[in-house]
Amino acid sequence: MTKKPFLGFPARTEVTPIPNLFFTALVPQIEDIAELKTALHIFWLLSRRQGYPQFVTYSELLSDPVLMSGIKEGTKPVDEILRHTLHLVVQHGIMLHLRLDRDGEFEDAYFINTEIGKRIIDEIQQGKLMLPDLMPNKYEELGAALPSGIFSLYEQNIGMLTPIIAEELQEAEKLYPADWIESAFKEAVALNKRSWKYIARILERWAIEGKDNGKPGRDFKKESDSGKYIRGKYGHMVKR
Repeated sequence: MTKKPFLGFPARTEVTPIPNLFFTALVPQIEDIAELKTALHIFWLLSRRQGYPQFVTYSELLSDPVLMSGIKEGTKPVDEILRHTLHLVVQHGIMLHLRLDRDGEFEDAYFINTEIGKRIIDEIQQGKLMLPDLMPNKYEELGAALPSGIFSLYEQNIGMLTPIIAEELQEAEKLYPADWIESAFKEAVALNKRSWKYIARILERWAIEGKDNGKPGRDFKKESDSGKYIRGKYGHMVKR
C-alpha cells in the first residue's frame, strides 16, 4: 500500500522544544535511526505533559503505537528493538535512566538529561520525592554500578529484568567469571536460545566439565574459592 505524501505543516501548529545541543552535539553521533526516532518521540511526549516530575516509562513506550510502528524492523521483536534503542539514548547521554519498582516488578523510567532530570532522580533515590505506585528499586544501585555487566547483558539479549531473575543473576555473578558469563550469553544468542534458564545450564555444564580446555570449572580461581560451586545454588550438580 502506497503511503500518501505529507502535505505540509498548517499555518497554526504546535511545536516541540528540543535543546539546540541535541542537533549540534548528539545527532552527529547517532547512527541508529530507531534511536533517533525514539529520542525525538520522548521529547515530544514529555513536552505535552504537565506537572512534576516529568518522565516516561518503558511500558508506556512499548504500548505507544506511533513509536512502535516507526521503529519496527522486519520480524525482529519490537520489545527487543525498543530495549536496544533506549540503551543507546542513555549511553549517548540524551536521556537518564532510573529503575523503579511497581508491585514487585521492574519499571524503567526515562528522563531528559538536564539538571532538573538529575535532581528528580536524586530526590527519588533519597526518598524525598514519592511517585504514585512506583518505588525506588533495591537493585538500582547494583545495576548502575555494573553498566556492562550481567544485568546489561540480560537486558540487551533477553529482555526486561524481574526481581527473581535479578537474584539469580547476582548469584551467577558470584559463581562464574565475567568472561564465562559473556561467552554463555553469546552462545545462547547464536543458537537463538534467548532464556536465562538455557544460559544457566551452559554455565553449569562448564563448571562441571570445564570450558574450552577441558579443565575443571574452578581451576581459574584461587584454591580457597574452590568450594563455592559445591556450597552454592548449583552445588548439587558439581562432583567433588
